[in-house]
Amino acid sequence: MDTELLRTFIEVSKTRHFGRASENLYLTQSAVSFRIRQLENQLGISLFTRQRGNIQLTAAGERLQPYAESILQAWGRAKQDVALTDSYEEQLTLGATSACWELSGISDWLNNIYEQMPHLVLRLESIDRQSLARTLVEKRFDIALTSEPPKIEGLKSRQIMDYELVLVASKPDLSLEDTNVLPLVYLDWGTRFAMEHAKIPALQRTPVLHTHSPRLAINHLLTHDSVAYMPSVMVEPYIEEGKLFPITDADALPQQLFMIWQDETEKSELINSLDVQIV
Repeated sequence: MDTELLRTFIEVSKTRHFGRASENLYLTQSAVSFRIRQLENQLGISLFTRQRGNIQLTAAGERLQPYAESILQAWGRAKQDVALTDSYEEQLTLGATSACWELSGISDWLNNIYEQMPHLVLRLESIDRQSLARTLVEKRFDIALTSEPPKIEGLKSRQIMDYELVLVASKPDLSLEDTNVLPLVYLDWGTRFAMEHAKIPALQRTPVLHTHSPRLAINHLLTHDSVAYMPSVMVEPYIEEGKLFPITDADALPQQLFMIWQDETEKSELINSLDVQIV
C-alpha cells in the first residue's frame, strides 16, 4: 500500500476538511480527493461521509485510523533504521504525551543520553496517555515516558524524575480560599492528579482553559488573572521574577516521571544500560 495514501487519510481525518488538508500537505485539493478515492477503492469501502461543510469519518474510517498511524510510524522507524551509518549504530524510539515533552529538564535528559551513548539515534514521538502501554506492547515505541506507569506484565519501569505540582496565581498574597474568585486553568496531568484536584473545594468550578500543554497554561497565567496547579520546575523562574505567585496554604502534589519499556525485546539490553536521571 502507498504510504502517501495513508498520510493523506490521516491529514483529512485530523482537519475534517479537504482544503486545509491540501494546504498542510502542499497538494492541490483535487489531488487530496483523488488519493482518498484511491484508498477507498483499494479497501472497497467509504472512509468519509461527505456533506457540504461537514466531513466525518465513517465507522470504517474510525477503525482504519489507528492502523494507519501505526503503519506510518513503523515505516518512519524502518526508514531511519536502515539508514543508520557506521557512526550511528542503534536507534531508540521514545513516546510521550506532549505535556511530558514540554516538561523542564527533558531536553537536558536527552542531551545526557547522547553524551552517554554518542552512537545512538533517537526518534521522538507524541502520543496520547491512553495509548502509551499499547504502543510499547505492539513495539511501536521502545521507551515511553509517563507519570503513571501501567501495571502490565512484561513492562519494566524506572523513575527518572521527582517534582511537584504547585498552585500558583497571577496575583500575590492570596490564600487558597481567596483563589475562588479567580478563573481556573486546568492542566490535565492524568488520573491521579484529577482525583487530588477534585478534593479541593476552592477549585471546583468550570475552567476557562483546559489544556494538556504546560506552556499554554503558563502563557495564560502570565497574561490573564487566573490560578492553576503547575509543575514546580516550570513555574519557579516566574515565581522568582515576581510574575507568578504561590498559594502557600495549598498542598503541593508530589509527582514522579518514569521511563517504561518492554523487557523482552531485542533492545532491552540497550535500554537497561541507560542510567540517566532528570535533576
